[in-house]
Amino acid sequence: MKLNLKKGDNVKVITGKDSGKTGEILAVADSKVTVAGVNIQAHHRKPRNKDDKGGIIKSEGFIDISNVQLVCPSCKKTTRVAHVEVDGKSKRACKKCGATLDVVKKPAKGSKK
Repeated sequence: MKLNLKKGDNVKVITGKDSGKTGEILAVADSKVTVAGVNIQAHHRKPRNKDDKGGIIKSEGFIDISNVQLVCPSCKKTTRVAHVEVDGKSKRACKKCGATLDVVKKPAKGSKK
């Protein structure tokens, strides 16, 4: 199944206990996403050896992809994803302002690409 959201996108949670919170997508798996600072779960971990530290470890849990909505980086509004054709390739775009959502990241200085 083709998903409209990708790792690194900013999203807003629209339903559930964390509704209204925004954050960046950390991971996408099947039809679920992990959003930074949302759906924090506590895991009780027992130390397994003398070097291992036990305790309560808090981490983000998965949220169903239908419970989040994309935030456009240019107009800062929640939007659905449109697919437009640019130079013969399909790109993601904002339904409200038409700005492209696919950002090409430039390589860092000193890298050989």
